[in-house]
Amino acid sequence: MSNEQLLIDVPNNREIQTVEDYKFEPIKGYPMLHWKGKRPFTSTQYYPAQLKEVHGDEVNGWRNKIYWGDNLQVMSHLLKEFRGKVNLVYIDPPFDSKAEYKKKISLNGQQATNNLNSFEEKQYTDIWTNDEYLQFIYERLIIIRELLSEDGSFYLHCDWHKYHHLRCIIDEIFGSNNFQNEIIWSYRKFARAAGHFPQSHDNILFYSKSSNNLFNPQYVGLSESTLKRWGGKKRGGKDPSNRYATDEDSPGAAMPDVWDIPLIIGENPQKTNYPTQKPEALLERIIKASSNPGDIVFDCFMGSGTTQAVAMKLGRRFIGADINLGAVQITTKRLLAIASELNQQNQQQELEVSEEEPTTYYTGFEVYNVNHYDVFRNPIQAKDLLLEALEVNPLEKGNLFDGEKDGRMIKIMPVNRIAARADLNELIAGFDYKAFEKRQAEYPNKPVEKITLICMGHEPDLKGQLEKEARPFKIDVEVVDVLRDKSNLEFKRDSDAKITIQKQYLVIEKFYPMNLLQKLSLQQENVEDWRELVESIMIDWNYDGAVLEPKDVDIPDRNELVKGRYKIPDDAGTIAVKITDLLSESLIKEVQHG
Repeated sequence: MSNEQLLIDVPNNREIQTVEDYKFEPIKGYPMLHWKGKRPFTSTQYYPAQLKEVHGDEVNGWRNKIYWGDNLQVMSHLLKEFRGKVNLVYIDPPFDSKAEYKKKISLNGQQATNNLNSFEEKQYTDIWTNDEYLQFIYERLIIIRELLSEDGSFYLHCDWHKYHHLRCIIDEIFGSNNFQNEIIWSYRKFARAAGHFPQSHDNILFYSKSSNNLFNPQYVGLSESTLKRWGGKKRGGKDPSNRYATDEDSPGAAMPDVWDIPLIIGENPQKTNYPTQKPEALLERIIKASSNPGDIVFDCFMGSGTTQAVAMKLGRRFIGADINLGAVQITTKRLLAIASELNQQNQQQELEVSEEEPTTYYTGFEVYNVNHYDVFRNPIQAKDLLLEALEVNPLEKGNLFDGEKDGRMIKIMPVNRIAARADLNELIAGFDYKAFEKRQAEYPNKPVEKITLICMGHEPDLKGQLEKEARPFKIDVEVVDVLRDKSNLEFKRDSDAKITIQKQYLVIEKFYPMNLLQKLSLQQENVEDWRELVESIMIDWNYDGAVLEPKDVDIPDRNELVKGRYKIPDDAGTIAVKITDLLSESLIKEVQHG
């Protein structure tokens, strides 16, 4: 982790390098919601980002950005460059629904010898201990407010589980006077009534940073009967939300705060099979209303990348982030397909004579890691893998601790990044201090709890900080650094591929994604066509050893397979081939040419 940190001088908005922490503006909104273990969040530190991939060209000096990492650290990284510069933030965070969300993985072929050609893969868990969910959201909303421009808008997507708490928290951070709308997204969902009316809507809370927020009114089409009653006229055009007018100068009826937009079901071409994916029509309405072409749109709970996809189509710049690598891979694949379509559209427009100003599309984007070690693809699965590898007895989900071993309580700290002091907050807030008092009274010379923290790298004072926060009670803390102390543990089975050069062609002869094969109960020798296991192939013909800049991207349509054979350009040097399987796990292999 870089030692570089910043202090933001709020009144003059000046950045002072290499000093203390970020300092945030005081929270002035009321009323305030209180919960067990609520802690003020007044500063953060800078986290470095590592550029991993570059797709497409810059447009007007800008290339969109996608980050893989904990969004608290991603946003802390973004503060240095984008504080006060983001025009619109939409987030669809976990709802505290007490559910585990899974993505269905399906093969294109029928090669599984045991007829198992599909399975479900866990993507993320929406299960929280005590009030850690509220603290989690609280800290992230504070940084979001710092990133927003003065005329910026913020939309939070939620449902009935925590709606009432979330609105109080946003009131506190943004100020209740900056509340604009509660939008009801109504969708058709057929379910049996089990003692109550079936839930068939979500809530979207719309706030502004200040009283002068940007807002572009949206309009809804009117029925023929309404037009006759109002004496209006039908207006032509391709936009269905702007088809009717009550007179020649009015675009129609103002869009209300109840939106009837169907879910993504069936063979919808938008469907990515990512759980909780939202329809593009929903994000299109939000982005059109609260941003203009060229503005920056940000979503730090990116998921399948719907926000980014719609922003690209509407000529907005965007930034996205997700802690799940699978989400980053799905979004990358989706954006590449959209960029290809838009680039072809631009080429066609250049051949046509039109008086309309062409839309500027920002189709290039970069992929970064923030404070990540590329050990695990999925942080939810990582806990299970670590508990199994370290022979820990797991506890039920929802407990403060993840397991128990040899009389010690085991806590798995955030994986794929260095554990920091802030990561101890959940433990500190969740301690059973009444039980501590009882144990101390019975055994005054013994620690009231023995705790083992499992980390993937950690700040040096982690142990001392936790012991200090537990005072006056004595706790016994040990820290196990998996990267340092348990380097021989195998967390994921490496994939392998056979790649050859045949005359002027790069040929992938074999590909064995070991984790995927294990889940399918397939042996290498039983793989009939390796292409059925592949989601995409990207090739950088002149790899610099650090950043992948693919020039050939092979992403097949549904029910089609990757080609596996590619013409080598004359100027090719060191070739890097990135093969991504159906689990979104990737293998990058270098091949020397010439």
